[in-house]
Formats: sequence, structure tokens, C-alpha cells
Amino acid sequence: MKKLISGIQPTGRLHLGNYLGAIKNWVDLQDKYDCSFFIADLHSLTIKISPEELAKQSREIAIDLLALGVDPKKSLLFKQSEVTGHTELAWIFNCLVPISELERMTQFKDKSLRQPDNVNAGLLTYPALQAADILLYQAEYVPVGEDQIQHLELSRIIAKKFNNRYKNFFPEVRPVLSPAPRLMSLSDPKKKMSKSLGEASYIAIRDDANTVAKKIKKAVTDKQGVNNLLSLYSYFGDKDKLQTMQADYQAGKLLNVDLKEELTKIILEFLNPVQKRVQELEKNPSKVDKILADGAKKAQKTATKNIEDIKKIIGLK
Repeated sequence: MKKLISGIQPTGRLHLGNYLGAIKNWVDLQDKYDCSFFIADLHSLTIKISPEELAKQSREIAIDLLALGVDPKKSLLFKQSEVTGHTELAWIFNCLVPISELERMTQFKDKSLRQPDNVNAGLLTYPALQAADILLYQAEYVPVGEDQIQHLELSRIIAKKFNNRYKNFFPEVRPVLSPAPRLMSLSDPKKKMSKSLGEASYIAIRDDANTVAKKIKKAVTDKQGVNNLLSLYSYFGDKDKLQTMQADYQAGKLLNVDLKEELTKIILEFLNPVQKRVQELEKNPSKVDKILADGAKKAQKTATKNIEDIKKIIGLK
């Protein structure tokens, strides 16, 4: 099978937007590709995060991914920082990519505005590390949302620059677009569901029943808001009931309270078994540690071989 790789930062709690926009797609792709998924803890250092938070959130996100269906029998799951080679290759790529290419990245501009007191070099060179994450394993496919296409395109440019300067080593990376559209915020349906908008914006995978009910109850119900709630229902609910609610909405007969009650019910039906698996994994930390260690060991084997070949190609060996 063709190699596919993707990563997720351990910053904040996983929410339904993350699941529908990425994780659900990862789970579905496991039977079609040779998959590797990593926790991008090195990338998270570009924001202000305490050592305690980073360690805690890295572990929690590993557990959440396993509970949501990432299967260690089908895919590798590991922490980015546990595999040497990511940062080595990122430095090599930093010496290939022009600063102008990095400065035009939308994500760099957006993050610089969001954290004006912490515009660090890592924010600028983030795409070089991202390219290394992919190309270190000679992956050919990356599952992405439309808002990530620009970074993936830069990875392709970096690969071409390396191949043209030295030797044809890296394959052409292709996107596997997530079929799910962007999920919008419960509190501001004009914006994408995001942890940066506050807890009222999203439903977290670990939210308890009371919290889920409160967040949905307070969700905005203007025209965009109702459409957002119906869209969210469409991913988890009954299709016939959805059609009935959509027809009632068009006819002006859909009560917001009824829509919110139905949405709460089906969201909890989805979350309950996931949260049970989370609890089981948290009671068995050695199992989680072994999965991550085994994943890192296998990833390291590939990374070591490819880094040795790359060093020979560019004259470091």
C-alpha cells in the first residue's frame, strides 16, 4: 500500500471539529494506505505551553486517537519528538527554502497576529519541519483540509528543490482531501470551530453529558447558526429525521429547542462509547506507552535509513 502520514498538535482538547475534519478520515484511510500518525509535540513548542501541559496533553491526545479508532494493528502511532530525523531533515530543508516562501505562508501571518508577543523563528520555519515530517518517511499521501493545502504545496516545492539540486530522492506528495467541510463554531457560526475561540465554541471529545447539553443549549440560532446545527446533526443523526427537520425549518415550523434536544441526544450517543474507551485506556497506561514506543521504534527504523541516505546524497557522509 502507498505510504500516508499525518500529525496533530497536542495543544488543547480534541473536539468534534477535529474528529470530523481529520480523525474520522484517518480511521477510514487505515484500510487503504500504509498509515503513520504522529503527535506533533515539536510543533507545539511554537506557542507558550508549560512542560506539564505539553506532557499531559500529548498523553491525552494519544488516548483520544486510540479511542476514536486509530488502530495500532493497522497504523503507526508515535510522538514526533521520539524519532530523531525530523529536526535533522528540517534543518537541511531550512537551507533550501527561501525566506520569501516562508514569509508568504498564511498560517505564519495568522499566528503572528494571534501571538504578537511570541513571533519566534519556529513559527516562520514551521513549514520546513512539516515538510520533514512527511518526506522523512518518503510518504506519498497526506490527508489534509482545504486550509492546509498551502503548506502541503510548500512541501512539494521543497522536495523538488532537493531533487533538482542533489538527486531524485523524494516522491511527489499528494493531498487526500478530507470529505468533511469545516465545522463552524457553536458560539460564532461565521468562524471555524476552534479552541482559540473559547470552550463555548466547540464540543470536546471528553465533555460530559451536562457540558454537552449546556453548550448546545447556548449555541447561536440565527440563520447561519441553525444551518450549522443541522450540519452537525447530519454527521451523527438519522437521515430521515434530518430531512424532516430541514423541511420543518424551511416551513418555519422547526423549534430551536427541539433541534437542540435532538442534536444533544445523538452527540451523546456518539461520545458515550468513545469516552468509555478513553477511561479504559487511562486505567492501563502501560498499554498506551507500549503502543507509542512500538510506533516510534518502527518509525525510527525508516527514519534512520532515509537520513543516512540523505546525508550521503548531500555530502555529509
